[in-house]
Amino acid sequence: MIEFQDVSKVFQGKTVIDHLSFSIDDGEFIVLLGESGCGKTTTLKMINKLVLPSSGHIHINGEDISKLDTIPLRRRMGYVIQQTGLFPHLTIRDNIEIIARMNVGGKETDEIESHARELMEMVNLPPDEYLDAYPSEMSGGQQQRAGVVRAFMTDPEIILMDEPFSALDPLTRAQLQNSLLEMQAALKRTIVFVTHDMDEAVKLADRICMMENGSITQFDTPETIMKHPANDFVRDFVGPGRIWTSPELIKTKDIMIHEPVCCRPWMPVFKCIEIMGQRKVDTLMVTDQSKRLLGVLYAESLIGIRDVRRAAGELMDTGFTAVNPESSIVDLLTLFNEKKLSTLPVVNGNGMIEGLITRSTLVNTLSRQFISDEEEEPA
Repeated sequence: MIEFQDVSKVFQGKTVIDHLSFSIDDGEFIVLLGESGCGKTTTLKMINKLVLPSSGHIHINGEDISKLDTIPLRRRMGYVIQQTGLFPHLTIRDNIEIIARMNVGGKETDEIESHARELMEMVNLPPDEYLDAYPSEMSGGQQQRAGVVRAFMTDPEIILMDEPFSALDPLTRAQLQNSLLEMQAALKRTIVFVTHDMDEAVKLADRICMMENGSITQFDTPETIMKHPANDFVRDFVGPGRIWTSPELIKTKDIMIHEPVCCRPWMPVFKCIEIMGQRKVDTLMVTDQSKRLLGVLYAESLIGIRDVRRAAGELMDTGFTAVNPESSIVDLLTLFNEKKLSTLPVVNGNGMIEGLITRSTLVNTLSRQFISDEEEEPA
């Protein structure tokens, strides 16, 4: 765990980091996000003591880093910067293995190379083609891939990444982001990543630390920040309609009807028809006393019923399709399209009814991305 305790930094009388307190759990991918000059890079560099705090304390796994030897501390971390930092006179093999050899001394050469090859494959950098190449023989994106491999070579606890992809073209940048996510899924390192790009932050982060003028404005999941920005600064930084660039973050629970009209299985048909008329619905959720969903009663299934005293439980559809509250809007679209649904009950893991999605609900939600939040001025 990384923990900042009331940390401040003053440069030439100016406060650039103002009483930061936060913690990062082991294995978390945290993105420090904000405008240029907000203090995100300074915050990152304090973790490996490239910048020392003016006050406060930083702990890693419970140890105050101000009391630790700097060189051994840095060797426990990987560090990736925008300029890659590769030595131009060394081959890629030597560049990515140099720190590993310094750290582990007696480790067999073939074991180090095997690890290097494995990591290079993970970032789509063919080792047979590039291990013995020089940085000048590679593109910027390939050099940055090598820089990422070097950071992971020593199996560090913590990886620090300071805008590593910002100088790359959009396609290469997207490819490296995907490779980094795959590496993180496989290796589960604690990653602290600096960027000023909201899209990049949303794609990569478990949590985003929004910074403004050396302070934390909001520290939360990408989903929460986009749906519930803490203030106008965050709202403006996120931008209108940003959630639609990541539709998988729009959950069923965000758009569902929270109180669907229900009935009990013993309720007679005439009563069900009466409820449908009063509530202006054509579907009833049939539940037991604990709100467990037993079936779905459709108005069309009641057409022509002569014995209106028959119980709803006899006519309900027990082969209904349901969805979890955490399912994304992408999942909903797939279900509605594949199964030709008009309604979709929302049930939790215990089978309890929590809400309802209708086709019109989904259409209305999707239409919001095309409608301005501000009303047009009258002509």
